[in-house]
Amino acid sequence: MNDEDVDLLQAPLAHHDGSGCYVSNSRPELGTVVEVSARFADSLHVKSVYVRVVVDGEPQYRKAKVSRHHAETAETWWTVSIDIINTLTSYRFMAQTDRTTLWLNGAGLHEHNIPDAQDFKLSVHHAPHWAKSAVIYQIFPDRFARSRSHPLPPYPQGAIPAEWETPVAANTPDGVHQVYGGSLWGITEKLDYIQGLGANTIYVTPFFPGQSNHRYDASTFECVDPLLGGNEALKTLTAAIHQRGMHLIGDLTLNHTGISHEWFTTGLSQPESPEAGFYYIDRNPPYSYACFNGASSLPKLDHRSPQLRRRLYSGSNSVVARYIRDFGLDGWRIDVAQAAGKYHDIDLGHLVASETRKTMDQTRPDLLLIAEHQFDASAALQGDGWQGIMAYSWFTKPIWAWIGPYQDGNSWGAPGEAESIGGNELAQMMQEYASLIPWQSYITSMNLLDSHDTARFRTISKEFQPLGIALLMTLPGIPSIFSGDEVGVEGNSLEAGRQPFPWDKHQWDVNTYSLYQQLMTLRANHPALQDGGIRWFNSDTNSIIFERADNTETLLIEVSRAPHKPLISTVNGTDVYGGTDLIAGRRMPSEGPSFHIWQVS
Repeated sequence: MNDEDVDLLQAPLAHHDGSGCYVSNSRPELGTVVEVSARFADSLHVKSVYVRVVVDGEPQYRKAKVSRHHAETAETWWTVSIDIINTLTSYRFMAQTDRTTLWLNGAGLHEHNIPDAQDFKLSVHHAPHWAKSAVIYQIFPDRFARSRSHPLPPYPQGAIPAEWETPVAANTPDGVHQVYGGSLWGITEKLDYIQGLGANTIYVTPFFPGQSNHRYDASTFECVDPLLGGNEALKTLTAAIHQRGMHLIGDLTLNHTGISHEWFTTGLSQPESPEAGFYYIDRNPPYSYACFNGASSLPKLDHRSPQLRRRLYSGSNSVVARYIRDFGLDGWRIDVAQAAGKYHDIDLGHLVASETRKTMDQTRPDLLLIAEHQFDASAALQGDGWQGIMAYSWFTKPIWAWIGPYQDGNSWGAPGEAESIGGNELAQMMQEYASLIPWQSYITSMNLLDSHDTARFRTISKEFQPLGIALLMTLPGIPSIFSGDEVGVEGNSLEAGRQPFPWDKHQWDVNTYSLYQQLMTLRANHPALQDGGIRWFNSDTNSIIFERADNTETLLIEVSRAPHKPLISTVNGTDVYGGTDLIAGRRMPSEGPSFHIWQVS
């Protein structure tokens, strides 16, 4: 063994579990006391540790005590109690050594004092217990499954009927009008398949009537689209899902409606009607109205209207409450949540989020509220609003940039070529985003490799797809799968990715299906992969190594996109995916592309 070619797998300076350190109660309530712990390498020669906690806006210091020492890893744990007095509690650790003072926060260890923004955070606002073990299966209803026993009504004018094998008319005027005949009845008939794969939560894109096949241009919120089976089909689907111990999440747009929505047509034609205040309508010639992202078919909602709020998301008679109470939904995903309530100098984003959350909590206590948000959502995840987001910013985008070399240009609206980063930059991006939000929001956000709004991950990653699947099932957050990913469906754009599900098994990539199924089973069997903390080890251009741990187990995960310098393991570990075991003092695997998951002994 040539020492010049070998790097040591150094133990990191600190561990964070829960909100950034080990927390005795990851679901704190007001008036309770929690213990928080951090561990420091013995090589730092830490003499004393304090926690700096902010109470009622004032920082306070409390001394920690040594709680245990790990001789094998040469690390010492320090523990201290925190009283939960505020709804959001921010804290960091101060460690005094022989030579300096160190500060530990969500972004890591620092040798200088630091701003509060990345301090660890404990929130008293929690997602339902079932969310931590959820695996979401996303379905675009028109493209998943036709029903064998429930025929649908005739298609409306403007719809373009397609056979199941007809290619998607992607990037053409016909693209949003093609209909393949999938329905909610069809989903009910395929629940055996979804549950057999390992998913336990289904998220369906909008089921309200609209003028497009994606239905984000709702024409009413009063009923379920008859083309998807109507109200009866949704009630039947929800009941069947609940009978299996699974959950169903709906999709609602609070930012806009369709141009054919009854509210908009009334508001436009009747200036004195309440609905006229539901939108930003300029009645000075030439008449105009605000719309979402320049699309005239999507008029933007004006949340200054109390009546709009009552009808849509505030209170027991709202759309948000009614589909939970009358149809049994277990949560909502809110479309373009970052824009809802915001227009020029008007910013009611927090009001929209908090009122929606309040209505859901009052309707039923075990519901999940997820926001679509493709950017930095940290400001919106600090309390009583969204419980989590679709984690494009800290999960999808970094992974695409690391193991998505086959992107056709920049997929995220930025000019230039697709971003390309190394594994060390991926780890840094993920840690920086995680440091800005409460741990409760981090682990109840949807991790996704792709969705109905992107190209398919398989198309942009190809031989690296297994690495993405491994990261999806092992990093903190709710794994979310767009139906068809597990059997190899491809597509190089948003519409091209919305392929009908290939129910002919001869068209499946059975190896990819098996990988998804096995890793979902692995996640279900290891609590540390569900809500255990994360700490990052050595990362370089082509490889990353991180740990997931709770108070029952420790798992070490290594993912490599290419061969890299071998490391020397400092721990013993059993490979839980059938690979090579770890032996302390010996080389770790260094091939690539590959991944390994070890249970540390």
